[in-house]
Amino acid sequence: MTFIRLLCLLLTSLILSASLSAQPAPSKLDLAMGNIQLDKNVTSPEAFLGYPLGEWHLRHDQINFYLKTLANQSPRVSLDSAGLSHEARDQLTAVITSDKNQRNLIQILQQRSQVKQGTSQQGPLVIWLAYSIHGDEASGAHAALAFSYYLAASQEPWVKQLLEQAVVLITPSQNPDGFDRFATWANNHQGQTLVTDENHREHWQDWPTGRGNHYFADLNRDWLFLRHKESQGRVAFFHKWQPHYVGDFHEMWHNQSYFFQPGVVDRIYPLTPKANHELTEKLADFHRKALDEAKQVYFSGQLFDDFFYGKGSTYPDINGSVGVLFEQASARGQAQASANGTVTFQTGIANHFATSISSVQGAFALKQALIDYQAEFFSDKQPEDQVRSKGRLIRALNDPARRDELINLFSQHHIQFNYLTKSLFHSGQEYRPLDSIFVADNQPQQALLSALFDKRTDFKDPTFYDISTWDIESALGLNVVPNVTPDIDVLTSRPMQYHQLKLNNSAAPPWPQNSVALLVNWQQSPASGFVHQLVAKGVQVKFANQEFSLQQTQNDQTIQKKFVAGSIQIPLKQTGKSIAEVRQLTWEAATQWQVDVIATTSSANFTGIDLGSDDFITIKPVVPMIISGYGSDAFEVGEIWYHLDKKLSVPVSLVNAERINDLDLSRYTHVFMTEGHFSSMNDISARKLGQFVQNGGVIIAQKAALTWLNKRNVLTQEVQTERYYSKLFNSDGLRFSDQAAFKAKQHIGGAIVNLAVDSSHPLTFGMPSTVAVMKNKPLAFETHSAPFTVAGQYQDKLLSSGYMAQEYQRAFANKPAMIVERKGKGAIVGLADNMMFRNIWLGSDKVYANALYFIQAAP
Repeated sequence: MTFIRLLCLLLTSLILSASLSAQPAPSKLDLAMGNIQLDKNVTSPEAFLGYPLGEWHLRHDQINFYLKTLANQSPRVSLDSAGLSHEARDQLTAVITSDKNQRNLIQILQQRSQVKQGTSQQGPLVIWLAYSIHGDEASGAHAALAFSYYLAASQEPWVKQLLEQAVVLITPSQNPDGFDRFATWANNHQGQTLVTDENHREHWQDWPTGRGNHYFADLNRDWLFLRHKESQGRVAFFHKWQPHYVGDFHEMWHNQSYFFQPGVVDRIYPLTPKANHELTEKLADFHRKALDEAKQVYFSGQLFDDFFYGKGSTYPDINGSVGVLFEQASARGQAQASANGTVTFQTGIANHFATSISSVQGAFALKQALIDYQAEFFSDKQPEDQVRSKGRLIRALNDPARRDELINLFSQHHIQFNYLTKSLFHSGQEYRPLDSIFVADNQPQQALLSALFDKRTDFKDPTFYDISTWDIESALGLNVVPNVTPDIDVLTSRPMQYHQLKLNNSAAPPWPQNSVALLVNWQQSPASGFVHQLVAKGVQVKFANQEFSLQQTQNDQTIQKKFVAGSIQIPLKQTGKSIAEVRQLTWEAATQWQVDVIATTSSANFTGIDLGSDDFITIKPVVPMIISGYGSDAFEVGEIWYHLDKKLSVPVSLVNAERINDLDLSRYTHVFMTEGHFSSMNDISARKLGQFVQNGGVIIAQKAALTWLNKRNVLTQEVQTERYYSKLFNSDGLRFSDQAAFKAKQHIGGAIVNLAVDSSHPLTFGMPSTVAVMKNKPLAFETHSAPFTVAGQYQDKLLSSGYMAQEYQRAFANKPAMIVERKGKGAIVGLADNMMFRNIWLGSDKVYANALYFIQAAP
């Protein structure tokens, strides 16, 4: 049977059987394949489930059990894993190919491991079809099961030929935790009679939706940043197989139809090769033919783009593959009314099944072109045979942990780098083995390397489906010097033993017995978690309200150790604990958090305050809470939760907004408020929060939460919002057709801006004088403010990278961006931007630890 005939049979059975007045219609997958010769030893999805595929939303464990069933029954199928999700669900992939190829998978994988070396490619074409990275876009995962069965069981000549010459990787669910959250919701609200009303609970998920993972993160924005386990496993899987073609299957708004790439031509990132665009267009012909035969309307070249490399359809494009995005109108349940008629779950499954077939047929027809494209992509990116190589010298000043975060990111993306064996000096700055590395430009992953550090402010089309920039130098707060050519004898590929704790294998504390105190420079990122561990164990920990230094003798040389404001002192003589106990607890915490601890034998410092000064302030225990639930932004709530939970190991309560009125807030020290409208909170909530601050509590509020607090007189500082800034834009003389461009101009999709920071303010202790942040909302504080409240403001020339209209740039210049407003015994910390954007903004996320530990006690 031909591909088109099979497709028509399947689509007809799925679409015509969808009744709006009865139980959800069965997919009839077996019936649709009735005229196809199938391997009877392979169980169909319907036989496995005991009901037609799509009648109920599957759980992730059912998907995995079915993949295991196929692997046990068919010699064409084996399994691979991209690792566990946060909730320990296995991300399985069906590896489908001929029996002969299955027996040679080790050799095939060895061949794939040579791809980046630019050698002539051997072995089969590799096609990866990945579905449902957003957990509530479930039609993809169900189509994946149908397609896995079809490839495993079909005896058609074209399928056999495909599997002889190709390996097809099928990953049904890329977000197991969100997928199960949505499946439970949809099934719980599905009745015997279908309800198509978009307001029905089945189609209107509770907070948080199934889109995000365990920490509510959008995993389809995490391919570059790799903050989450699912992403880390998925990118490792990508580089293991180095596919030639990647299909990325999604759902979109129910009032739309069906989309496949190419997207908007003028919004392709400039580093993507032209040949990639051309292959995407050739592949599109196969999708057009398939959907035309099925009478399914579709569109291309609009709405979606190939810009941000942190998505599943674009990450392949900067790594030698061709990625293609598919978007199906979503039923978000079984059936939902839309502007184009009723959208059904069954139709979504059928459409994604159709483009799964067109994907493998298109990729197979273009097999040689895809292989040649990938070979050429890497052939001109091989290191030159030379002693010295030009590249970037990178430093995370006094913070090896941030440097190591970059190293970890490079390693996962297969970017080559070198450690330093000794210090390098460039433009009067020292780059030490402690906190610096060198990365050569000329290497197999040079395209991705360039993309990570790319900065641009000019764009042909200033419209972006996601952010307009993601410069990793700004995100991690790095010092980067390009075009450096160091001597080869200062470079090594082996990790340097730079840290005193890594050098000391003793379980006993290494500090002199006559030490009077232990000191930690606050510039170290892990110091936040270190402090919490000690305070939680009852150890007295103090922070310095100003900078200081001390003299030490090392190797018969006197050196001066500088400590920034915010640096930590642990007095060894404490009430209720012996000196030995304090030393041991500090050593255990320092070892766990890899914090560099300096012992001093005198309370007298070389410059600045002595250790007994009142400017060393005791840190109090913290009990934070995040206002979550309906009205709060799930992504930002998840980011703060992730940061406190995984990065600081601080227990934090997530409390829904509607419960605030009935809650005793006195049990908490800090309340976090994110972007959101907080419509379930009222004047009673505002009075409770205001009293919480008066009594000594701290509210840490960002973005729209500031507007809510200001309108209810909890926050005095005035906030300028989108309504204020909309007056800056003049529409005079514009045509009706200019509306989209005018709207795009007013949108801040994500641009990197620089803040001038008051490093003497407790909110910014340990941070440099200039900090880059991701800005994605038109909001700032009014210039006028009470004395000593501003901790940071936008620079006069603020734009570092990305798109931001000139009107915004002029309006934000010199406006306050970070404030601390004291009220009674407490304070409100106001942040105009999300300072930990997607948990990758490590150059500014110290603000949150400072707000926890320093603001409560600050004068």
